[in-house]
Amino acid sequence: MDNSGKEKEAIQLMAEADKKVKSSGSFLGGMFGGNHKVEEACEMYARAANMFKMAKNWSEAIKCLNAAIDIYTDMGRFTIAAKHHITIAEVYESELVDIEKAIAHYEQAADYYKGEESNSSANKCLLKVASYSAQLEQYPKAIEIYEQVGTNTMDNPLLKYSAKEYFFKASLCHFIVDELNAKLAVGKYEEMFPAFSDSRECKLLKKLLEAHEEQNAEAFTEAVKEFDSISRLDQWLTTMLLRIKKTIQGDEGDLK
Repeated sequence: MDNSGKEKEAIQLMAEADKKVKSSGSFLGGMFGGNHKVEEACEMYARAANMFKMAKNWSEAIKCLNAAIDIYTDMGRFTIAAKHHITIAEVYESELVDIEKAIAHYEQAADYYKGEESNSSANKCLLKVASYSAQLEQYPKAIEIYEQVGTNTMDNPLLKYSAKEYFFKASLCHFIVDELNAKLAVGKYEEMFPAFSDSRECKLLKKLLEAHEEQNAEAFTEAVKEFDSISRLDQWLTTMLLRIKKTIQGDEGDLK
């Protein structure tokens, strides 16, 4: 089926879903008796959304998912509503490139997951929010999330390995704003989570703080290179480190 065929089918499904919702009387009517109709409508909205996605009609896909979300939240089915919010967030991040809107949907999904006590799913969404907030230079928000998730994971034997990464990222966000803040934050994280002290991330931070204090761009770059030769820096870390390096006087702003 070509895209226009998919789109036609999606529009038909959406109309049928709308009809089912109306014929169930009301959302309350749906709760007492017409429930299966409303559930069927939600499934149709989700199928229509998939068809619209295949046809690259993103705004109609989002409209269908939002319609399903409204019904699921009315029914108290928050986990499935959260999943739909994530799907919308992914459309905003990769297709429509509206990061502010992606953040809003990840936050909503995280809230629903928290309400259902699905903490690891909530954390996944929150980490997306933190990552994008830092990119948009909303550092206090990013720091708060990285600290929160780091604190939640450091006591869990299966997840504590990741805690050092979250404290590392929080420290970098602090560092961009203010060197002294970063120093204090590193000390605080070491106290909270002694394993952080021995991590390569913490050792790197201390070298970077020293280089920054001395306004030594070369030493800064050297420390980053040494770290990168063992643990490859991803795009996010590279961006943050460049932002810090640019605060060293006379720096050209690259990590070469």
